[in-house]
Amino acid sequence: MTMTDLWVGRSIRRVEDPALVRGEGLYVGDAALGMETARFVRSTIPSGVIRSIEGPCYTIADLDAAGVGEIEAVLHRPDFVNVRQPLLARDRVRFVGEPLAVVVGRSPEEAEDLAEQVVVELDPDDEPLVHPDDSDTNKVIEAQLATEDFEQALDQADHLIEVVLTSHRQAALPLETRGAAIEFNRRTGRLTIQASTQAPHIVRTAVADLLRIPEADVQVVAPDVGGGFGQKLPLAREDIVVAWLALQRRGSVAWIEDRSENLTSSWHSRDQVYRVKGGFTADGELLAIDAEISCDVGAWSCYPVTWGVEPLMAMGEMSGPYKVAHYRARTSGESSFRCPMAPYRGVSRPVITASLERLMDTAARRLQIDPVEIRRRNLVTVFPHTSATGVAHDAGTYVESLDVAVEHFDLDEFRSRQTEARSSGGPLLGVGISTFAERTGYGTPVFATRAMGVTLGYETVTMTMDPSGYVEAAIGASPHGQGLETTLAQVIADQLAIDLSQIRIVHGDTDRTPYGWGTFASRSMVIAGGAVHIAAGRMRGRLAQVAGAVLEANADDIVFAAGRATVAGTDVGVPVADLARIAHHHTERLEPGTPAGLAVEASYDPGGTFSNACHIAEVEVDPETGATTVTRFVVVEDAGRLINPMIVDGQIRGGVTQGIANALFEEIVYDEDENILTATLMDYLPPTAAEIPDIEIRHLETITDATITGAKGLGEGGTIGAPAAVLNAISDALAHLDLAIDEMPATPERVRALIRTQEDGL
Repeated sequence: MTMTDLWVGRSIRRVEDPALVRGEGLYVGDAALGMETARFVRSTIPSGVIRSIEGPCYTIADLDAAGVGEIEAVLHRPDFVNVRQPLLARDRVRFVGEPLAVVVGRSPEEAEDLAEQVVVELDPDDEPLVHPDDSDTNKVIEAQLATEDFEQALDQADHLIEVVLTSHRQAALPLETRGAAIEFNRRTGRLTIQASTQAPHIVRTAVADLLRIPEADVQVVAPDVGGGFGQKLPLAREDIVVAWLALQRRGSVAWIEDRSENLTSSWHSRDQVYRVKGGFTADGELLAIDAEISCDVGAWSCYPVTWGVEPLMAMGEMSGPYKVAHYRARTSGESSFRCPMAPYRGVSRPVITASLERLMDTAARRLQIDPVEIRRRNLVTVFPHTSATGVAHDAGTYVESLDVAVEHFDLDEFRSRQTEARSSGGPLLGVGISTFAERTGYGTPVFATRAMGVTLGYETVTMTMDPSGYVEAAIGASPHGQGLETTLAQVIADQLAIDLSQIRIVHGDTDRTPYGWGTFASRSMVIAGGAVHIAAGRMRGRLAQVAGAVLEANADDIVFAAGRATVAGTDVGVPVADLARIAHHHTERLEPGTPAGLAVEASYDPGGTFSNACHIAEVEVDPETGATTVTRFVVVEDAGRLINPMIVDGQIRGGVTQGIANALFEEIVYDEDENILTATLMDYLPPTAAEIPDIEIRHLETITDATITGAKGLGEGGTIGAPAAVLNAISDALAHLDLAIDEMPATPERVRALIRTQEDGL
């Protein structure tokens, strides 16, 4: 088989799309049709004591009487405050939108009517502690680390430059809200849960544990999922309640979250403040970073990754792609009377990157060094590289991606246009650069260091070939729009020399797939892809055994190409489909001791790899209104081997769009009394296609031995790099006014307020 015959590396259309395009997809909302409907009654105040709940509803008292457990997200660390979460509020409420009770109606309309009949008496209070029974402070995690001789390195710096960056709270805003459709089978006693989730096996284990039933009695299916972005990774307390209702009522019950519930009661993210100080030499070398990081983590810890996920990632990956040797960080997570926090695409890294890249631009301006040059002097160039925090970086193209992006963008031409625009009194033009490294595809070696109650990481695949020669690969990962069915099939097709149409990827069904951790953290192609690669190699070995017996040759001499197995150096061969038939139906032709059938299994559990990229954003800022328009966006990405370049580009464009939303538009707002003000899409502002420019993408490919397929993860990269590029571009547009923006989203109101301070001489 020649390279041109290979499936890997080809931009082919996604095999999972035709059904979705024709409207033949199956979502949780479809499965819920005809079921009884659950509707949650939620708190209307952020903090207070529950005096009474009256009406046709179930409360925590009913769950307690049935012996239902509580959610416990654990970190085995002395600086972590462990709090057990009841499935419905007990005794007091802790945020607007917290579920207090649940009703069940024969239809959604009846459920709404029943919910309105529930009378809740809440006594608002001024309790300063979110969990007064568990801790005397709202700080639920505090951690710090420092390298040896840090203070000495900071003292040796010629310049100390500080940036204080604020990232306001966001919602993931998936097109499909959360939901579950759950059926109790009276004959078998099993629960079948169809849920909009990124991690079906985690849901199955939690349901069984909390309802005190065997895990074998629970099937979880993730049908088509209309977006997750991390919001559908943590366990939803509502899913457990609805599972209990189906079990209690011995029937079928569904819950579909509405948009207001999603904005007020589903997981938020990004509520962080970074105070970052850099010690630089006179020629711009970054000697040391001193970081103080504060994260609002909301009212409850999320299972299984806990409310330590953002603070600890912020501390551990703060040095980014730079070769700074000395580092100190203090990080804390503080609970609040707000919706709980969970991972959202990129987790803390969009804010890490924004802080570092604002630091680099601020230093460049102070030291009068070109922003490109100061990065080039500090980016890692020698690999493998171990960061100041002990994180191992495999080979990448940190400087090369910067150079390619700058050359493609043509900065000299832009500066001419910028000068002309300033002199003509038109919109203010700015350009911003963002360089970053994205840690991807890490397994249990990394997760074990986090000391969670559950150690995530590995992925397993079971692969079979049926008598007709068709392959089925069942994976523990659970894709929700990434095109994984297509890319995994491409890997298998090359290994077995068969057509893509002969391969089916099975996922999202705990009855049919091996135990796995779902889809998150840019891991699927690296880890699930690695497991599939190993399994396909083992399947090829099994086929070679069969071919060797049939063709009277050594199995090592069998080669596969164009759907046939042949003896090397000859044209003597047999179709792969015939080998499959023989392996199942004519085992008498095989060598003694050869297993019947064709079935293999493989697991993959790597230490992780790093993608890297450079983003460049061009913006126009209207000085009269403060409105910012992104007019151009360039991405140079190195994600190793590209299994399907078209899918890769789609992931990058989607990520950049969410990153621009982070930088300019989306913000969950609470008032001073912790009442949420952005409970509808009239108030929460996602971008549309009109606000996103064409995204120009260039690729570099660094192949390392850190990933068995050569592919590196990239699903979060667009979201990680874009906010920094946009903030730097706005600051560049305002540089002649001696202004900069270190807050996101950089709304028109915030930008205009900055400009006004200069106009007023404040």
